[in-house]
Amino acid sequence: MKNKSKGKITLDSEKVKKREQRIKILKITILLILLFLIILYFILRVVYELGDFTVSLDPQLEEKSGLVMYEHLADKQHKRILKAEKLEYMDNICVKWLPDNLSEGEGSHNGDNYLAYSFYLENQGVDPINYWYTIISDDVIKNVDRAIRIMVIRNDEQIIYAKANETTGEAEIFGDEITTPFYSNTNLILQQRQNMQPGEIDKFTIVIFLEGDDPDCTDELIGGEMKMHMDITEEHTAQQNTSNQV
Repeated sequence: MKNKSKGKITLDSEKVKKREQRIKILKITILLILLFLIILYFILRVVYELGDFTVSLDPQLEEKSGLVMYEHLADKQHKRILKAEKLEYMDNICVKWLPDNLSEGEGSHNGDNYLAYSFYLENQGVDPINYWYTIISDDVIKNVDRAIRIMVIRNDEQIIYAKANETTGEAEIFGDEITTPFYSNTNLILQQRQNMQPGEIDKFTIVIFLEGDDPDCTDELIGGEMKMHMDITEEHTAQQNTSNQV
């Protein structure tokens, strides 16, 4: 009987030990999952709390070439990153409904159902410089990019960009609205500014809206979202289109 009892005690202790090992492994697994979710949460928070639209200046351009970026002409506080105010809700409108004086604003000057943001680039160096500006799509939900319009006003030049017609591959044209097709699905806009002279200032105004006259602007887009940002860089490493040089 004693031997049987000792054998039983040994067997039970092995079970307890294995159970404790399983519990320990389970706890470690849960902790690792929680750690992963916390890290993911903070990454998403950083990404999505930057705003609907941000502008980033390549540090090398300021340090090496003297190109600086700021929001207000009367208060030239140099910034590496500019953040536009969010537009919580956007309904479709027509381009003709937009104000005529959009390029006169500074910083965020959103209106009913459109995002508008203005900023300046100035060559404070001693030599002429070239720079690239590109608007990149970070995320698209429910294909809302089919009806999105991006108006870029640089000084006195205004261009409206839109996704090319998915059937013909040609630029979208609606009445008096003639658009320039997105450069690609990711790089929506890619342009080079050449020969910016010392002391010269470029003013940019970016306007984003949903074009209601676009046949693709249907109820299927309700609840859609699009996140994008703009980069100002010295060089663009992707395949360059020389027709986009201005």
